[in-house]
Amino acid sequence: MEYKIGMIGCGTVGRGLMEILLAKGPALKEGLGFEARVVAVTDKLKGSLVVPEGIDLKKILAVLEKGLTLDAYPGGKNPQSGALLPLEMIETCGADIIAEMTYTDIKTGEPASGYIEKALRSGKHVVTSNKGPAALHYHALKKLAEQNDRAFRIEGTVMSGTPVFGLFECGLAGNEVREIRGILNGTTNFILTKMEEDGMEYAEALKLAQKLGYAEADPTADVEGFDALAKVVILSNVLLGASLKPSDLKPEGISRIARADVLQAKKEGFRYKLIGFTRRGPAGVEAGVAPQKIPLSDPLAGIMGAHNALTFDTDLMGKVTISGPGAGKTETGFSILSDMLAIHRRHGR
Repeated sequence: MEYKIGMIGCGTVGRGLMEILLAKGPALKEGLGFEARVVAVTDKLKGSLVVPEGIDLKKILAVLEKGLTLDAYPGGKNPQSGALLPLEMIETCGADIIAEMTYTDIKTGEPASGYIEKALRSGKHVVTSNKGPAALHYHALKKLAEQNDRAFRIEGTVMSGTPVFGLFECGLAGNEVREIRGILNGTTNFILTKMEEDGMEYAEALKLAQKLGYAEADPTADVEGFDALAKVVILSNVLLGASLKPSDLKPEGISRIARADVLQAKKEGFRYKLIGFTRRGPAGVEAGVAPQKIPLSDPLAGIMGAHNALTFDTDLMGKVTISGPGAGKTETGFSILSDMLAIHRRHGR
């Protein structure tokens, strides 16, 4: 079955998705009966492009790799595309699925939440890697999707392409989750790893993380726990049925941890990790983010570098731990594809 795709955002994640569709297209069609035709792309910095018969992914990737705007797409500029805004694109492009991949605003969820709402009301499925709408408006957007018999899917919001929600939708379906705890930020895990293995001080390890592209110039969201907190909120609301918002919780980051603390913990048989957690308690769902000394026997203690991991405590399977990349162009691009394939399995005819 062919699906027309409209993309909002063609930055790192969008390019990752295009590369995957270009490389895997024939195999996806032959093996799964899934065929994607990208008909529209709009981006705040790159402009817009609408090609109803389908955008040539090889050509558009060449344009983006050169740092050019979408006006440079071979074949001439589509008159309606140059200044086409996302809301207009959603309304007019004829897509079946909108892939929303814009920047995250964890305080308001905008403009992404507005795009998603518009798409669902317009009868389009939505897949997104954006933490803002998922952390702030998940229940409302999920309800809107159900009212319109459409899908709102968010696999890429927590551990990139490493399956979290798909795991419980399929492999662990029927399990009740009692507690979730894990490493949800690769930047802080990388820093703590370097402090332990290479004896770096916090500032030195942070500088290396920035040099390697793991940390932003302003690393506050990562090192003070706000990124992990947004993911904890999403997990709480989706898998534990809570109604939390990021403003309900106050995270604690790793900026106060010194090399001496890390090395002393190692001597005692422990390892520092920034742990996000959510669990069912007597008064409801309890959640938070804070650095913890965990024993080396804990599966999470062996997760080093920029990797992420989660341990789920379930009623039927006990504790199940998954680990994998929590970020990356290809990995997050795959999360968008995996949600599209889930839509194909459930809604395709």
